[in-house]
Amino acid sequence: MSWLLIFCIIAVSCVATEALAWFIHRHVMHSWGWRWHKSHHEHHDDTFELNDAFSLIFAGLAIVMLFAGQIGPSWHWLFWVGIGVCVYGFFYVVVHEVLTHQRLPVRWQPKRGYLKRLIDAHHLHHAARKPGQSVSYGFLYAPPVSKLREELHERRVSRKTGAATKVSPQDAS
Repeated sequence: MSWLLIFCIIAVSCVATEALAWFIHRHVMHSWGWRWHKSHHEHHDDTFELNDAFSLIFAGLAIVMLFAGQIGPSWHWLFWVGIGVCVYGFFYVVVHEVLTHQRLPVRWQPKRGYLKRLIDAHHLHHAARKPGQSVSYGFLYAPPVSKLREELHERRVSRKTGAATKVSPQDAS
């Protein structure tokens, strides 16, 4: 397997993991998985939260891929997919856990640029208190903050006036 193909597998795996993470965050964590994920949206001083179980599940899946990629030559590509998921996981931890939520004692905060946009978008995500009212479900991709503020404002106005919102029926709980 060429290094170019390996690099492409890792890169595509990272992007696909962000897309899958967005989907799971939006349609599982903010739906039937809210019982676990709710701990992440509530203020606490604990080191761990029930929501961390999701990360353990995803890490377990990556480990399974790494091992499955060792079965034989026809499975070797799966090892590199597992590496891509691990690379995504590293960036998730740095951006989400360390910079955004400061779960490790690193107090540096970006003042501008894309990292600031990610952090601001995630703070807007936490501005809503119920699962169907949040915006920005990605971890390493976020739309422009101005669009997210506008969307959050529209949801709040719609909720107050009783007008229909863009929220899907499964999130309306």
